[in-house]
Amino acid sequence: MLIMLVMTLVYAGCYYDKASLVYPATGGDCDTSNVTLSVELNNILAANCNSCHGGNGASGGGIVLDTYNGLHARVLNGDLLSAITQDGKVTPMPEGGVKLSDCDINKFKAWINAGAPNN
Repeated sequence: MLIMLVMTLVYAGCYYDKASLVYPATGGDCDTSNVTLSVELNNILAANCNSCHGGNGASGGGIVLDTYNGLHARVLNGDLLSAITQDGKVTPMPEGGVKLSDCDINKFKAWINAGAPNN
């Protein structure tokens, strides 16, 4: 009886050591293959950035992100990616808010790597 109990515990212990197989991670649905400014990125910007950096940018230190030219200028100087990845080179954004999700950051990276087109 004791041997049977020990065997059951050993088997159960081994089974749960493979949690990644038993409980596969979810959230891998981040598609960065065809990111466009007009759809994905503008939605992220509207939800997280444009309240300060939209319009004339007066409340956002003069940084305007709701136009392609304003956004593209920040891409070219590296400030956009630095701010959203919060790498310490510029003020982390969104200021006073929660860091963008890895998926949202990866969408910006994919768009920038594609040449930051006005799409």
